[in-house]
Amino acid sequence: MKTKTYVITGSTSGIGKALLKRLCEDNVVFAGYRNKEHENILRTISANIYPFYIDYAKPETIKFACDYLLSKCTKIDTLVNIAGCVVAGPIERIEMDELRRQFDVNVFGHLELTKRLMEILNGGKIINISSMASFGIFPFISPYCASKRCLDMFFNSLLIENKKNIKVISIKPGVIATPLWGKSVDENSKYFEYFDGYEKEMRFLISNAKKNAREGLSVEKVVDVIIKADRSKNPKLSYTVGADAFAASLVSKLPQGLVNSLIRFGLKHRIK
Repeated sequence: MKTKTYVITGSTSGIGKALLKRLCEDNVVFAGYRNKEHENILRTISANIYPFYIDYAKPETIKFACDYLLSKCTKIDTLVNIAGCVVAGPIERIEMDELRRQFDVNVFGHLELTKRLMEILNGGKIINISSMASFGIFPFISPYCASKRCLDMFFNSLLIENKKNIKVISIKPGVIATPLWGKSVDENSKYFEYFDGYEKEMRFLISNAKKNAREGLSVEKVVDVIIKADRSKNPKLSYTVGADAFAASLVSKLPQGLVNSLIRFGLKHRIK
């Protein structure tokens, strides 16, 4: 198997870290990190790993990251967009700056990085880690759901429009045991405290996030699907991972009013 060149964002934990370790054995991997303490850690994993700093909450870092990648690569075989965050809470209470941050990190950052690398992605693949959340609105994480749907829509258009034979694949995991859940609780904790009238819902949200971090599917399940899609000459446009993601895809085809009733009933039952 020939050596390939990969670019992975969000490579220091969860799905990204597990994928990085699988790919770096026989390939060159450019690994994006946000916390600068991880740079040396990434270098110690393998000589095939080339870390680069990128923080989608700081748009100026995207250009510097792309300048670095363009100076080192003449061809990227596969770009894997993984980095992301979760903004949570009742939509009427979430600050507009937080909503913008959700889209900067989960959508616009990936889009800008991809656009700047298009010339050296010619004939390659873009694999986006979306979510079952893109199938519909889950209460109190609607910014996250909307961002994942938006990501899928932008990149599906890119697939149709581009003239460089670039394949675009969306991976939609269900609940996966990753540090994302714990990070989401930490990042949103200051908002949870001030949601008067939503105390029960917020306690449930925090409890459910911690449960997901413990009991979700292994990240290796997602990595297996990513590698399968990457190796396929004709990959599917979209892959679900987990029974819950498959169920969400089916439920999304129902009338919206019925979906809303089911969500209200399920939320009320689970909070009790």
